[in-house]
Amino acid sequence: MTEQEPGNPPRHVSGFVSIFGRPNAGKSTLLNALVGSKVAITAEKPQTTRTSIQGVMTAPEGQVIFIDTPGIMKPGTSIQKRMMEGVRAALDERDLLLYLADATAPFVKADREALRLLERADAPAILVLNKRDLVKTPATLLPLIDQYRQQFEFAEVFPVSALRAQGLDELKKAILERLPEGPQYFPADHVTDQPERFLATELIREKVLRETHEEVPHSVLVLVDQWEETPRLTRIVATAYVERDGQKRILIGSRGSMIKRIGTQAREEMELLFDRRIYLDLHVKVRPRWRENPTFLNALDWRTMRGQDDA
Repeated sequence: MTEQEPGNPPRHVSGFVSIFGRPNAGKSTLLNALVGSKVAITAEKPQTTRTSIQGVMTAPEGQVIFIDTPGIMKPGTSIQKRMMEGVRAALDERDLLLYLADATAPFVKADREALRLLERADAPAILVLNKRDLVKTPATLLPLIDQYRQQFEFAEVFPVSALRAQGLDELKKAILERLPEGPQYFPADHVTDQPERFLATELIREKVLRETHEEVPHSVLVLVDQWEETPRLTRIVATAYVERDGQKRILIGSRGSMIKRIGTQAREEMELLFDRRIYLDLHVKVRPRWRENPTFLNALDWRTMRGQDDA
């Protein structure tokens, strides 16, 4: 960053940066690493992120508002169409774009199609190759970088490991250098725009993603039915909705073992994140084709979420 003249206040920058990429590239892991706090759930399954998530990084020289987006895909269902609407919206009025790609994966047709989406944006884009810690020889990344640059004119390229926090200091510096001068929009301790109610549902869904096999993860939606704060603890009653009876049996498990394990893990992480005792009462209900139901689709995003059951 440019040096200041003696006696002048230091240059302060701020701006909005959207994170894009195909499913399972590690966008949410990168967001959490850049912000320095968990603001988005992660799992080793594609399409973990269903809505745009805001995370804020505050440094002495500036403040960055990151927008994490769902993975770029061809939408085939109502829920996927809703997710891609969020992706397209995150292209507008941004100061910078980060396109995240898996450094261990070959460049394929789906990557070429995903990059076409960036062409409609006015902001410059940085290519971030994630999972560099899994690449044995760094030189092998050069042909991959060349393939990406043949498809889109990236301003810079940064190999990083979001999970191992490798290369992130250089990436943060490059981001700040490309932002315009601006005010600090949020207090220094502000890390996300998501209310605790929504974070709680996402933490429960994260545990479902990690504990259940392929039939359940993308068919589950979690809603908070009751939220009661007392001086001693916060009492949460939540329901996990699935589409079929078989999925409900899997989620409950033998004698309730699965749902108990999911609830315990979610409660323990909520207590760490919210810094208070949590009582979590978790239920499971079947709602056929909820992914095609507008009322339930509104619950994907806290900005439009509805807590009531429309039955």
